[in-house]
Amino acid sequence: MAIDLHCHTKISDGSMGIDELLATAKRRGITALAITDHDAIAGATRAVIAGKRVGIDVIHGVEFSAYDKKRDRRVHILGYLCDYPDRLEGMCRQISAARRTAATEMVRKVLRYYPIIPDSIARCASGSSAIFKQHIMHALIDAGYASSFFGEVFEKLFNRKNGCAYIPFDYPDVYEIIDLIHSAGGIAVMAHPYTYHSEELMEELVESGKLDGIEVWRPTHTEEQVTALTAFAEQHGLLVTGGSDFHGMYAKTARPLGCQAPEDTVQKMRAYKAQKKRG
Repeated sequence: MAIDLHCHTKISDGSMGIDELLATAKRRGITALAITDHDAIAGATRAVIAGKRVGIDVIHGVEFSAYDKKRDRRVHILGYLCDYPDRLEGMCRQISAARRTAATEMVRKVLRYYPIIPDSIARCASGSSAIFKQHIMHALIDAGYASSFFGEVFEKLFNRKNGCAYIPFDYPDVYEIIDLIHSAGGIAVMAHPYTYHSEELMEELVESGKLDGIEVWRPTHTEEQVTALTAFAEQHGLLVTGGSDFHGMYAKTARPLGCQAPEDTVQKMRAYKAQKKRG
């Protein structure tokens, strides 16, 4: 048996639709899978129902884009198993609206350098809650201006320090996001702690009693990092989760579905949640 608790669909910045993703997971022998679209829950809600038809235990999830204001860094928080996912909708709409505003300006800047048809970007982003940088790159690849999603052209346009088309936008505070997930009856897990150098924040969130778990198993983590995160989680009584961070062809490197998380991970998540409910 295999699981994957970090997957994106076309509703955010993945290249696969829900049905195709579930069919692929079935072929891979995956028995439990979480849909964790960026700042969107529509895909997860639909996938829970679709998963029952194909015999996959789909975990309702979301990946929120948040900000560690103390350290001036981004951080991603995964929300799982929310009893009241509708309570997340307002925040999802808020972040998606900010992303769309930034994307509109990014597209305008890209068109200064590359005479592509704007409709081609819209076509690539069809079904998504917003236009992501991957959608713009997809249109540039289709037009012959780039050969990869994350190469020289991407860096020229979207490098966060000096990209000529990069437009930042405000992310909500990480504490606000975690409190929101908890208010919806969910579990808050820090995604890929090393991606944004969130080790200090991780310790701070644990000390404040906010964090429920850490994403330990993922393709970018070394054995040493897995060992360190596992030990930290055991020391502080945190959940450990894992996932491929699946984006299909929109990933920086080849990253098929499935991860090395233990088979009983989902069972432990549900047991943890039930214990929290009992107080």
